[in-house]
Amino acid sequence: MDVWSWICELTDSDKWAESHSPLVFELASSRPSRDESSTQSIQLRASRSFGADSDEFLTFSVCLQGFRSSTQEMETINLWVSDACPLSSDKPFLPLVLQLLQEIVSRSPSPNNSTCPRSQLQQLKPYPVSWFLDSHSSESLSSFFSLIFLAHLFWLCVFDAPSEVGSFYFHSLLYPNLKTFTTSMQVPILRTFLILVGVDVELCLMRTIGYMLAKWFIVREVGAGLQSLTPLPSENLGFSYATESHGLWVMKGYSPIWAMTRTGGANGQKNQFNIIEVKESVLRYALAHHQLEAVIQLEYSVKFNDGFILVNARIDNLRFNMAKLGFHKTDDDVYADERHFPSRIRVWVGPEIGSSSAATLSLGRSTENGETQHETQKILKGSFGKLKVPKVKAMSRTSTKTRTRNWRWDQDAEGNAAIFESVFCDNTTGTEIATWKPPNDRPSENSVRNRYAGARRAFTKSGGLVLAGDECGESVGWRLSREMEGSVLKWRIGCRVWVSYWPNCIKTSYWETRCVEWCDEVDLPLIPNRVAQ
Repeated sequence: MDVWSWICELTDSDKWAESHSPLVFELASSRPSRDESSTQSIQLRASRSFGADSDEFLTFSVCLQGFRSSTQEMETINLWVSDACPLSSDKPFLPLVLQLLQEIVSRSPSPNNSTCPRSQLQQLKPYPVSWFLDSHSSESLSSFFSLIFLAHLFWLCVFDAPSEVGSFYFHSLLYPNLKTFTTSMQVPILRTFLILVGVDVELCLMRTIGYMLAKWFIVREVGAGLQSLTPLPSENLGFSYATESHGLWVMKGYSPIWAMTRTGGANGQKNQFNIIEVKESVLRYALAHHQLEAVIQLEYSVKFNDGFILVNARIDNLRFNMAKLGFHKTDDDVYADERHFPSRIRVWVGPEIGSSSAATLSLGRSTENGETQHETQKILKGSFGKLKVPKVKAMSRTSTKTRTRNWRWDQDAEGNAAIFESVFCDNTTGTEIATWKPPNDRPSENSVRNRYAGARRAFTKSGGLVLAGDECGESVGWRLSREMEGSVLKWRIGCRVWVSYWPNCIKTSYWETRCVEWCDEVDLPLIPNRVAQ
């Protein structure tokens, strides 16, 4: 679905001279099984108009054809009409891209307690988007435009059209382009765009995509004519990118819960909504509308010694947010506090695979286990006098102070890559949540219930997790030859996160653990005065 190339070719199209009727790009079409004589289709149309000064404009519209309403066949209707694009401008389609992005941002699912609601995201600043369009070729922009255009069509077809159109969108438009859609999320051009527009727009765009994919998984599990479709591997349906900035290596990752690999859980292979009990089905429906949003920040420094270069790295900040992809929250929503939580974290960093630049790797001390302090007091009383046998009375008092940690941190190495790994443990029993299988497939009542409330809770009130560097062990270091001075090396950074669900407030036998893995490369500049000494 190369819509962008078709749009760019309109400015030089010879077909305008033959007719003033709109030019049509057919996005998807099929014949409904009930009526072989009609064709259903979703089309993108381009119409030409002229201004007062003979300026030429293009207007785009998304149209539906062949769908029925009750027993009557619908006429061709317009779902959406764009603003006019002036062809006399040196960037004629900048208004179109800005409009698509703005409408995606304005309709993005946002948590109810968000400090940046959609209403406060005013018009997007045109300069970053304009610079982005100018700095990339038409071929490289094609996959990016397909991504945002499919996301925009999701709101139009699933929310602004009859249910039949929504089903048609999933079956005939999204599924055939799902590979292109997911591939577009992995290309570097998307990372460049997200860095340019800022983190607020990034969250809105990624939550729209996460909501889209969540609905895709739900519709496919329920059925709705999609049972025969083979999904792509779930690991292709997440998104991550890494960058170097101001002495930090930063990795960001996004993954809908249902896009993660399932590593364990109750009910065996019974995963579909329509073959489990109603109460559990409602729970799984609620859990499917969540997305893991992760930020991994590693602080690094470079020191130039007489005979070698020393590269140090330590964890600066780890943030994991379980965002609810929804629009409404009521007081009687019993599933509002039911969500997955991080149960195991594995972060690695080191030279790119196959590199021989690092000679040695030195690890720091792993964080200690829980601390125990003992205090003993002894009192001795005696009676001395004329008695032949003295009376002696002794008393001993002992007190114990115990400090427990929910997270156990370790350091390890694999080749020249340093590994920071942590496991979430039940601070009462010491059980590792990510790998433990509850007896009779039912989590115990006192394990991690009410985990978002109380003074001893291990997570934030909103269900997230923040770990600072002083909790994650000491720094690690690599020694490089001084001959590498002046070069920029590639350094790999990766993260694997396990998330588990155990009942929080409700009673259910459902539990599970899922995991997702991200990996990317960042720059390591070995230039004096370029990084912190």
